[in-house]
Amino acid sequence: MSKPITEFIEKYYLHFNAAALVDASKGYVAHLKDGGKMMITLAGAMSTAELGKILAEMIRQDKVDFISCTGANLEEDLMNLVAHSHYERVPHYRDLTPQEEWDLLERGLNRVTDTCIPEEEAFRRLQKHIYEIWKDADNKGERYFPHEYMYKMILSGVLEQYYEIPRENSWMIAAAEKNLPIVVPGWEDSTMGNIFASYCIKGELKFSTMKSGIEYMAYLADWYTKNSSGKGVGFFQIGGGIAGDFPICVVPMLYQDMEMHDIPFWSYFCQISDSTTSYGSYSGAVPNEKITWGKLDITTPKFIVESDATICAPLMFSYILENS
Repeated sequence: MSKPITEFIEKYYLHFNAAALVDASKGYVAHLKDGGKMMITLAGAMSTAELGKILAEMIRQDKVDFISCTGANLEEDLMNLVAHSHYERVPHYRDLTPQEEWDLLERGLNRVTDTCIPEEEAFRRLQKHIYEIWKDADNKGERYFPHEYMYKMILSGVLEQYYEIPRENSWMIAAAEKNLPIVVPGWEDSTMGNIFASYCIKGELKFSTMKSGIEYMAYLADWYTKNSSGKGVGFFQIGGGIAGDFPICVVPMLYQDMEMHDIPFWSYFCQISDSTTSYGSYSGAVPNEKITWGKLDITTPKFIVESDATICAPLMFSYILENS
């Protein structure tokens, strides 16, 4: 079997962050081969960066068992799916004046670094259909998580009329077809979260129709308790913030607050981050700090790749797919 990415990085990625990338990738493969499971957390704008092109294949090949992501990553994969041809790239984004930024807003283009998301084609196409699903549940007195409503919308086929990229490039389609467990901490911070809140404020939907973040933690706790035996569950963190901090805390919560003293620590840890170590940020904390919080064990394999996830994650996922 040809392994072009493996051959490339093992030949040239020999030191510093490059070597850490290789070591972490090998550790991921070893964890899976030993029967371990893996959580991936998505912060930043990974969906708009089109990480779905390879993350979807990771999901299809059972290299991911659970995802924690921001509300932005949950919805922006679908926005790219239904409105890709309307996106605009701004390679000179560093040179934009305030007036040029305002002009983008006036055109309905919301900028994420070098990529502008078209409001009408992306947000509004989804809004029409997701509202109908929310309203149906609301009328029936049913309650679901944010990602479950998204799964319902995907699996209903209602979005297929808009598809502008191959369906195999959408990680949300792959996740929906697998019914992959997801937690979306802080979902209300997303565009769809804002839209849902507006309907509740207007009295068109009930707040209770959407399950809460606390319920997400209970959902994760139940899953972790049932899946952490044997080799255990690894933690592959892209970026920092709530997408990583929320799920990793399930272990100390179970141990300290639920007093489940036999609960295993996370059994593998890797973070890709460009946050500088120090300054007090969670994103910049070295893995060993997590030992003091009861998240990782002394013996947990720990890796940190201090680089750009849009460069590193596709390489690492390719290596994992080639070798496991």
